[in-house]
Amino acid sequence: MFRTMNPALSAAACLLLIIPAIAFSADPAAGRKLAGQCKTCHGLNGIARIPIAPNLAGESQIYIQNQLKAFRSGKRQHEMMTVVARDLTDKQIADVAAWYESIKITATLPE
Repeated sequence: MFRTMNPALSAAACLLLIIPAIAFSADPAAGRKLAGQCKTCHGLNGIARIPIAPNLAGESQIYIQNQLKAFRSGKRQHEMMTVVARDLTDKQIADVAAWYESIKITATLPE
């Protein structure tokens, strides 16, 4: 009826999920410091200061990481973001993404 997975294979699969998190455990406090270079457009609090910049507060860490890596690699192009992301390490990207994800956002619906 049900097949059980080989315990060694199951353990290996778990390690594959855990290792990236251990290798790049994000530090929101370090990310806050890095976000100082983002504040002109995106605001230190993640609320955009200029109309063409997206708000980053409360955005998914995975989404921000993916976008920064795309800018860094050249897969995604933007005059400013390509320059900003070019020299960021994976750890720095994880940290700044963790900072912006850690900001709590609330919304109020109109009545």
